[in-house]
Amino acid sequence: MTETGAELAQLVSLGAEYNAQLAARWRVLPLFQEDAPEARLKALAPGVRLLVTSARVGLSDEALRALPDLRAICSWGVGCDALPLESARARGIVVSNTPDVLSECVADMAWGLLLAGARQIPAGDRYARSGRWVKQGKFPLGTQVWGKRLGILGMGRIGEAIARRGQGFGMTTRYHNRRPRADLPDYGYEPSLIELARWADFLVVACPGGEATRHLVDAPVLQALGPQGLLVNIARGSVVDESALIPMLRSGAVGGAGLDVFEHEPGVPAELAAIDHVALMPHAASGTRETAGRMSQLVIDNLNAWQDEQRLLTPVV
Repeated sequence: MTETGAELAQLVSLGAEYNAQLAARWRVLPLFQEDAPEARLKALAPGVRLLVTSARVGLSDEALRALPDLRAICSWGVGCDALPLESARARGIVVSNTPDVLSECVADMAWGLLLAGARQIPAGDRYARSGRWVKQGKFPLGTQVWGKRLGILGMGRIGEAIARRGQGFGMTTRYHNRRPRADLPDYGYEPSLIELARWADFLVVACPGGEATRHLVDAPVLQALGPQGLLVNIARGSVVDESALIPMLRSGAVGGAGLDVFEHEPGVPAELAAIDHVALMPHAASGTRETAGRMSQLVIDNLNAWQDEQRLLTPVV
């Protein structure tokens, strides 16, 4: 036990209702209330067996090394690139995330950004609000969505949910994965990402982040997508090379974009924000009350399963 008697360290709040569930079962160290949570964690590390964090906050290798009694990390979110998975595996520390419960909301956001980009909804909103409609007249033409070609990079749970929505828009869908999926005969597999981009009217990025996919969508892929193509990213900002994307959007080499994630969050490049035919969101694809609650409950369910049965419901490691 630590000097505070805490056995569970909490780097992020799960919301008042779910924080109360944690406090009812464990002695909790609410580090999300601290200005320097990892520094405080390292100071009070001995005795902490469980840790709650998130895909954004993560946990550093340095902090993990300072936790000699840690047994489980339960993370709010799906992404694992900010978690010390290899170090945890080496020490026998189990790690969980919260998959599935956010897939439909993230797919909704992908489609919101696709429609917003294709039909220039952010620019149209500004056009109507500013009075330019009265002064300048007709708004520029957008791109039809119905019946077009949808390319998906990463056909996991979220990719599938995006593809299902495409059927409702009369779309033909192809995808690029590490390998084809025999259980998805309605969608075509494209082994080349460049060829998928060349074929697609809309290219949606839904693959995991991390070094394996860093800048997977680079200048050649964007060039293949072309001046009529639109890029949507609801995965991780690191997957798209922003230094290539921005000048290609400005020049018209790429037709438009809908972006929920960025390379250096929370920073959004001023050059990107100034481009009219781009729809931007602040990494909020899973940001609904319903999904946030389901994710928080799954974190607690994982903690309970580990405490009662020494297993995790949704293990990563």
